[in-house]
Amino acid sequence: MNEPVITQYADTLYSCLIPYDMHFEHRMPAHSIIFVRSGKLLIEENGRVVEVTEGNYVFVKRDCTVKITKVSLEQTPYCGINLTLRRKALKEYYSGIPISALPNSVQSIKPVATILPKSVPLDGLFQSLMVYVDNRTEPTEEMLGLKLREAILCLLSLHPGFYPTLFDFNESWKIDILDFMENNFTEDMTLDEFASYTGRSLATFKRDFAKISSLPPLRWIMEHRLDRAKRLLESGKGRAQEVGYAVGFKNRSHFSQAFKKRFGYAPSEYVKLLS
Repeated sequence: MNEPVITQYADTLYSCLIPYDMHFEHRMPAHSIIFVRSGKLLIEENGRVVEVTEGNYVFVKRDCTVKITKVSLEQTPYCGINLTLRRKALKEYYSGIPISALPNSVQSIKPVATILPKSVPLDGLFQSLMVYVDNRTEPTEEMLGLKLREAILCLLSLHPGFYPTLFDFNESWKIDILDFMENNFTEDMTLDEFASYTGRSLATFKRDFAKISSLPPLRWIMEHRLDRAKRLLESGKGRAQEVGYAVGFKNRSHFSQAFKKRFGYAPSEYVKLLS
C-alpha cells in the first residue's frame, strides 16, 4: 500500500491511514479528539511539541493553527481517528445542563493540545467508532449525534476545566493579522488562505488589514518580500537566483523585475555593487 486511505463522515468523523510521514499546517476551527491507532502524531504550536503515541488520545482546542506531523514507524503506517466537536452539538448539550450542575470558578484548559488519560468510557467510544471506520459504513446522523454527546460526557468526566473550554460560545476566533502576516509573508498562500488562517472572511480580512496598513495586502506582501530579499543579499546568505525563491517568489524573472522596479537594480547587479 502506497496511497493514503482517508474516510470522512458528515464533517465529524474522520479517519486516515498514511503509509509515509506527512507534515502540514492546519487550522483547527473546532475542538477535536484524536485517537492514534498506530504510528505517532506530533502537534506543534508556538514551539511547543506534543507527541501522541500509539493507543493514546489527544484533545486539540479550536481557534488555533498548528503544525501536524503524522509519523509512520518502520513498516507500520500512521492510523488515526478524529472526532470533531461541532459548535451546534456543544450548544445542544449545554442547553440540557442544569445551572446547578455547572462547576464554579474553574479555569479552562490552557494548552492547545492535551493528551487525555485513558478511561473506559473513552476506550468504549472509540472502539464503537472503529467498527464504522473498519467496515466503511457511514453512521446515521442520529448515531453521530449520540457519539458526539458521548464524547462530550467523556471529556467532562475527565476534568472540570472542560466545562468552560467546551462551552465558550464567544465569536469565532480572530488572531492578530499583523503578527500572522509578518511570520508568514514568504509562504505560498492566496489572500483567501491568509484570511482563513486568521479566522476571517476575505472581505473582513481586507477591512481589518486596512486598519493596520495604508497598503493593500498584496502590495504589503510584495514589499516585505523584496525588503527581506535585499537584506539577504546584503548579508551574503544566498545567491541572487536563490533569494527570490527563499522569500516567496515562484518565478525568477518576476523576482528580478520586481526587485529592479523597487530598488533600481536587478538582484545580480545589486550583488555586484555590494562586492
